[in-house]
Amino acid sequence: MSLPLRRIAMLLPALALTGCATLSQIRALEHVDFSIDRLAEVRLAGVDLMGIQSFSDLSFSQGAALASAVADRDLPLLLQIQILAENPSDNVTDARLVQMDWTLLLEDRETVSGRLDREIMLPRGQGTTFPLGIELNLIEFFEGNARDLVNLAASLSGYGSETTQIELRALPTIQTPLGPIAYTEPIRIVRTTVGGV
Repeated sequence: MSLPLRRIAMLLPALALTGCATLSQIRALEHVDFSIDRLAEVRLAGVDLMGIQSFSDLSFSQGAALASAVADRDLPLLLQIQILAENPSDNVTDARLVQMDWTLLLEDRETVSGRLDREIMLPRGQGTTFPLGIELNLIEFFEGNARDLVNLAASLSGYGSETTQIELRALPTIQTPLGPIAYTEPIRIVRTTVGGV
């Protein structure tokens, strides 16, 4: 056997082991359960909606500012979603999430997309919480007067009197011995109903 062929033959077992480790890490991420832990911040056109149940809870100046923003068709909604990732203790390995492309759906309607671009360790048998900041112009996706849109946004805080469906579709990338590997199809990592207090 020539020297190059001998070297390749010696590398094959190592490559096979590396491939097994890669598959284990992919399986590990597939078994991680994702959910919304809480929304840590909900702001609509600069107005803090945490603790607000409906439009009638706003001060006169807050209501006027939001009505003006609706009239200008510029109603920025800022969310900070705390995502809980739970890696079961019987999983084969820890998982390392290094990147995640995401799309936010509200009431089954696609809104904005973005990318979480940092490494997050997901140890076996533990829950790991990490923040995801999202910003969108609410009026680009939903019609209504200031009252309707404030009530929708207030429900996202968990305090609102109405309910809202949230779904987060994600395309995770995990670190493996062969380098970063991205999923080819998005997974649904969050779907919940918030509000309705």
